Amino acid sequence: MQGQKRVLLASPRGYCAGVDRAVIAVEKALDRFGAPVYVRKQIVHNIHVVTELEAKGAIFVEEVDEVPEGAHVVFSAHGVSPAVVNAASDRGLLAIDATCPLVTKVHREAVRFARDDFEILLIGHQGHEEVEGTAGEAPDHVTIVNSPDEADTIEVRDPSKVVWLSQTTLSVDETMETVRRLRTRFPQLQDPPSDDICYATQNRQVAIKKVAKDADLVIVVGSANSSNSVRLVEVALEYGAKAAYRVDYADEVEQAWLEGVETVGVTSGASVPEVLVQQVLEDLAGAGYRDVEEVRTAEEDLQFSLPKELRTNAAGARDDRALGGRSRG
Repeated sequence: MQGQKRVLLASPRGYCAGVDRAVIAVEKALDRFGAPVYVRKQIVHNIHVVTELEAKGAIFVEEVDEVPEGAHVVFSAHGVSPAVVNAASDRGLLAIDATCPLVTKVHREAVRFARDDFEILLIGHQGHEEVEGTAGEAPDHVTIVNSPDEADTIEVRDPSKVVWLSQTTLSVDETMETVRRLRTRFPQLQDPPSDDICYATQNRQVAIKKVAKDADLVIVVGSANSSNSVRLVEVALEYGAKAAYRVDYADEVEQAWLEGVETVGVTSGASVPEVLVQQVLEDLAGAGYRDVEEVRTAEEDLQFSLPKELRTNAAGARDDRALGGRSRG
């Protein structure tokens, strides 16, 4: 039995380009302007990343009214509404916008469809920062649809002028089921110009689907408030994993989970540094799971430049270097 123990390591996993850009934005702001630099909400939904940035001098706040007037504030990767931008401006804050460009794309779609007087059905989770930011672009035109079941009860003003948009970090399958049920009720429902669910969310779900069918247990590294990490657990169970759990750190893996388990699948959400995955693999190796096979379903090479507020370096020269979804440890 001992020789049969193995790990299937999903790839892609971990940091996406938008997360990498946001974390580096905070680091560069600290280098450029010195501590403290304030960040509205968690820069990305990962407790380890937030703790490390706090140690470097970042101060995380819930709202901009907690930031001293005239200070630097970074908007998180999840995006903010125009009301937040205006509130920061009113306080004289020096804002650095680390919103993921893929989230910004959804914001622009919301503005455009609202301008054309469409009712926007925003598929996403009420209360999630990204949903609040997108809805805030056109609050009089947006209705949030939390689940496929809600699609059966949503009412609209004009069924001939309705469009759906989505949070970027949802389950692809569940989102498409929600759209299917919405379209049953509203046949003229329009699609967004391009897919709203981000490439990294989709790629990580595709990879774990392939791993799950052969896994007795799947371990997803990611924080509880990370929507895409939570979805990976759900997708793993839906696609054949006998058990699946989410952990922030390797020491949260319970010995009981490994009883009778030959094959462990491992992946991580899009806001998780690779060092946390490696710690899980080290602990699994100590438990006899030394045979690690990488299951790769896509290559990722998307890159984003720094937020415009950081593209001029301290010497006055432009810094346009591109950032990708590199693994960080």
